[in-house]
Amino acid sequence: MDKILVHGGRRLSGSVRISGSKNSALPILAATLLTAEPCVIHCVPDLSDIHYMLQILSHLGAQVERASGTVTVQADKIKTVAPYEIVRKMRASVCVLGPLLGRHREAKVSLPGGCVIGDRPIDLHLRGFRALNAACRVEAGDVKVFADELRGSTMNLEGKQGPTVLGTDNIMMAATLAEGVTVIEGAAAEPEVVDLANFLIKMGAKIEGAGTRRISIEGVKQLHGTEHSVIPDRIEAGTFLVAAALAGTEVTLRRVNPDHLFSISNALKEAGFILEIQRDQITLRSNGGVRPLELITEPYPGFPTDMQAQMCALLNRANGVSRVTETVFPQRFMHISELKRMGASIELEGATAIIHGATELSGAPVMASDLRASAALVLAGLVAEGVTEVNRVYHIDRGYESIDEKLAGLGAHIERVKEPRPR
Repeated sequence: MDKILVHGGRRLSGSVRISGSKNSALPILAATLLTAEPCVIHCVPDLSDIHYMLQILSHLGAQVERASGTVTVQADKIKTVAPYEIVRKMRASVCVLGPLLGRHREAKVSLPGGCVIGDRPIDLHLRGFRALNAACRVEAGDVKVFADELRGSTMNLEGKQGPTVLGTDNIMMAATLAEGVTVIEGAAAEPEVVDLANFLIKMGAKIEGAGTRRISIEGVKQLHGTEHSVIPDRIEAGTFLVAAALAGTEVTLRRVNPDHLFSISNALKEAGFILEIQRDQITLRSNGGVRPLELITEPYPGFPTDMQAQMCALLNRANGVSRVTETVFPQRFMHISELKRMGASIELEGATAIIHGATELSGAPVMASDLRASAALVLAGLVAEGVTEVNRVYHIDRGYESIDEKLAGLGAHIERVKEPRPR
């Protein structure tokens, strides 16, 4: 099992190119199941989650080719069953339910795995499928959905912690081939949902309102193949902005969409950093100390939950006390105990982390608990004294393409090592 060693104390400078969005690419790849014609997807990141999705598509019978960030999928003959051994490693595998139901009116998919960041049920997905006239059952760990015909209707997908992104994706995909008009109230407005909608529109779908809380889908008889480029990953971009804020002098992010990073950029400006924003790149410069913040995670366009752990690492350097409240996944604080192992002074009060800044960090062996927590520990290691050993880095490989190589390209002393297997 790989681990990452971060030798603290190096300053970062230069530029880094941001990869395609994982959270766009996964549902877009699933959406290729909606047509028998070839689809060509560009800017697909090289991630373990992407590998798992391509395995799922292949298992379902699709022909999959991959070369240099471009994936071609032709799903002319497909099965409708995805068993546990295929989907267990990735929560996003649930997004094949929508396209399979839309195209074949039935699907059986095992309940998926993924990061351990609290309860993430799929009840909102099932609510949406039922509104489309599908029957839904959960039996022996499998989700079964089926319908004689899919009929458009109006539904609300707002949950206790806000809209569901994958649920919005799933219902939008199924509804493209339903009879009549489907209206999703309380829809997720994330850029990744918009990217999926744009891909579906290129396939011939009729969708309006993506990027708002109300999406309208008029069903069509069939969809066709198309070509599409995945948007830049705003969370990878945000992570490198925080890396630059922690340890950088001047760092430029290339191939970004600044509009998608508005809440992250604003938080960093409030913390005292200088950002130069251009059409498709952002440069961050250090401006002395870090100012403390009051942050609350919210659904887009609010501050993203996927950046909460990284900001906790940064605010440990602030001159004062910061408060970070998690409203999307209130249990998503497993990184706190690991940061404290490195010397951070953080208290948890319910779903709020109280961070006493200006503490010096020391390198230590730490354990990654989930994707974004692992990134936060690597970032903390950039400014810790000595060596930080981040274990279970398979989490980070789920969502960051070559993060160690990209950080090394900016000047970090970072290495990936393989632990010997026990005899």
